[in-house]
Amino acid sequence: MIAALLTGLVALIHVYIVILEMVWWDTPRGHKAFGLTPEFAARSKVLAANQGLYNGFLVAGLVWGLWLGAEGFAIKLFFLACVLTAGLFGAATASRKILYIQALPAALAIAALLARI
Repeated sequence: MIAALLTGLVALIHVYIVILEMVWWDTPRGHKAFGLTPEFAARSKVLAANQGLYNGFLVAGLVWGLWLGAEGFAIKLFFLACVLTAGLFGAATASRKILYIQALPAALAIAALLARI
């Protein structure tokens, strides 16, 4: 139950990231979330939308695993590992706050999933 809730939370966080990257990138909300200037946001909008699409695939995989229930164990583990890896890479290369927003929730969900709680 806890693993399902944490996996759902990771999926919801990524839904929000998808919206930020694909819809709100070139708005004051997107500028604030990612520390962007309006000029940079305008120039990088297409790249951000592409990145948002990939985050959408993570959401789809997590939701798929949740929908399958216990049979989705390997799918949830795979997609949570992808989120964790992306979060660690993002924290190392872009912003340390990604460690707490993306990587930590994924790590907690993985731990709960492996503990089968």
